[in-house]
Parts: sequence; structure tokens; C-alpha cells
Amino acid sequence: MTAVAEVMKAELIGLDVEVLSAPFSGISGRVVDETKNTFTIESAGTERMVPKSGNSFRFTYRGEQITIEGNKILHRPENRLKKVR
Repeated sequence: MTAVAEVMKAELIGLDVEVLSAPFSGISGRVVDETKNTFTIESAGTERMVPKSGNSFRFTYRGEQITIEGNKILHRPENRLKKVR
């Protein structure tokens, strides 16, 4: 299994993330919540809700930097395992 596929099926809450797409680019921190359509990212004591759709995210997973398009993970966290291929 590739690292990207592994991340897409993993629990994303708790991972460090950076948003790469404008207008949210530059937001980075730790994922503290995930819904079907959004991530809540805690950065410097503030929580920001960022939509998955239309954004690219760079996750730090097991020491690797992995970029994922938000449109590819538009699933509820509990359903992502069986829907992402």
C-alpha cells in the first residue's frame, strides 16, 4: 500500500497538516476534528474550519510529508476506510 493510500484510510485527527490552497493557504497546525466536508485545524490556540472540497492538504504522517486533494477524501471519517480506494 502506498503512503498516500495509507494516509487516506488512516485516522487524520491528531495529524499535523498544512493547507496548500488559497484562500486558506498558510493555515497549519493539528487536525482536531473532521466531518464529511471539513477539517478543524488548531493553530496557535485558535481553531479554523477548512472545507475539504477544493483544497489541498499536506499531512505529516510517520515522518513523511504527504499531499492529498480534499476532493478525494470527501467522506465521513468512519466511512472513509471502505470508500477510499
